[in-house]
Amino acid sequence: MASPQEFINKKLQQRQLDGNYRTLKAENGLIDFCSNDYLGFARSPALRKLIDEEINSFTNTKNGATGSRLLSGNSMYTEETEQYIASLHGSESALIFNSGYDANLGLFSSLPQRGDTIILDELAHASIIDGARMSFANRYTFKHNDLTSLEDKLKLAKGICYVAIESVYSMDGDTPPITEIARLVEKYDANLIVDEAHAVGLYGFGLIDKDLRDKVFARVVTFGKALGCHGAVVLGSNLLRQYLINFARSFIYTTALPPHEIASVKTAYQYLQQSGDEIEKLKSNIQLFKQSVINNRYRLINSESAIQCILLNSNEQAKAVAAKLQNTGLDVRPILSPTVPTGSERIRICLHSSNTEQEITLLTDTINRFTDAG
Repeated sequence: MASPQEFINKKLQQRQLDGNYRTLKAENGLIDFCSNDYLGFARSPALRKLIDEEINSFTNTKNGATGSRLLSGNSMYTEETEQYIASLHGSESALIFNSGYDANLGLFSSLPQRGDTIILDELAHASIIDGARMSFANRYTFKHNDLTSLEDKLKLAKGICYVAIESVYSMDGDTPPITEIARLVEKYDANLIVDEAHAVGLYGFGLIDKDLRDKVFARVVTFGKALGCHGAVVLGSNLLRQYLINFARSFIYTTALPPHEIASVKTAYQYLQQSGDEIEKLKSNIQLFKQSVINNRYRLINSESAIQCILLNSNEQAKAVAAKLQNTGLDVRPILSPTVPTGSERIRICLHSSNTEQEITLLTDTINRFTDAG
């Protein structure tokens, strides 16, 4: 019988991990084309000053939450922040979770019941998949952004049906036909759930605007991307909020976020409303990158978001190109199978409002040179 050590070694070898790709190379002077800090909020001295001022305005602030929110970890400030976030997103209610993973895990594991149906886009985030697996509902996936495939699965649905998509996909950076999906979901009397993690920031408060809100049952927004903080929120009805408080295990059985993190989130939302210049600069950088990548050997996935991916079709090639970029001073990481399916290995590039034209030119020139050379 194999030992745990033998099992672990075998799995690591299968994954072809290279520890160098797990280090925080941006701290070693590399130019950041890797992090989700799209608007530079996580590094912003101005935002930090505002957060400090918000925290210093408290009286008798605790360093920690001291417990779960159902015990000692709740506060009026947290609930007021939730209502503030809900109002910005045009939602009736909001419930803060400790992370985007916790939010999706809690939502998808507690809401669908045995006899219900969950239908996921095949590229849905791992947290959505894991939450769905923990439910007792029937589960289906449909081909990425494929309306015909989605309708085929909707025809198989039983009980209450939930359809889950992302407004910007974390691995491809592309956007689904949200309006058409919403119409199709409505046609089959199903319920649409949208993860807005990578849309908030570049698209203001997200891609679910006032014309779509009534067609979306719930939204998930994370604070660790463009907002530069930590945690997440589930947006929906007051009834959904009360349900999750009582049934979402990832909410119930964990220590709440500390007061300073709630203050950081609230302040980051306020700062986002003053960040029009940074958003426009990010959009300009995205277009500059897309216009400057000129090679025909490897496909650049079609994306208008800050996430840009070049398919290199093997772990070896993805690691090789990433290493060449890092040696040039650019922090770009490879995404390897089985994180992505075999044959879709890639380098994943995250663009930021803080990237200069010279940095993007260095990036694209290097990519063009090395990918053309194979």
